[in-house]
Amino acid sequence: MSNLESLYQQVLAELGENVEREGLLDTPKRAAKAMQFLTSGYTTDLHEVVNNAVFTSDNDEMVVVQGIEFYSLCEHHMLPFIGRCHIGYLPSGKVLGLSKFARIVDMFGRRLQIQENMTKQIAEAVEEVTGCRGVGVIVEAQHMCMMMRGVQKQNSMMRTSVMKGDFRSNAATRDEFMRLIGL
Repeated sequence: MSNLESLYQQVLAELGENVEREGLLDTPKRAAKAMQFLTSGYTTDLHEVVNNAVFTSDNDEMVVVQGIEFYSLCEHHMLPFIGRCHIGYLPSGKVLGLSKFARIVDMFGRRLQIQENMTKQIAEAVEEVTGCRGVGVIVEAQHMCMMMRGVQKQNSMMRTSVMKGDFRSNAATRDEFMRLIGL
């Protein structure tokens, strides 16, 4: 049994469960495996994720990828938050392969995280790998820590944004991005 499995077994026992009952025999193993997957972003490298999928392009118009689904774990309660990420950027001689946006979102989502930091990390990563003139990232999510416990507000949703470069300094650019993603 791995150390993580042993710790999950201890948690179950502390909750008053019989860790020998049939339904829980493999739970520590499954929980450890799940947690390793859900936090695999710690062992993911941005440049490996991008995998040289940055291509020369003379396009200098806005590129938007919206509705990238993600899930993450709140660093305060280790409960999921689930939502969508919208990314827009203004290329400056280079464009990023489409699937790499989703992989970047997953890389930062698969960590113990707060939404505010995740939004910033995604924007900085896109800016770093593309050298773009500006990037905007909007993340919308529902937080189980607010829905399942505490105030128990089922219809609450949090929206965060980070605007960098031209998205921050130029209101028309920012407005175009918001219009294109329907906000």
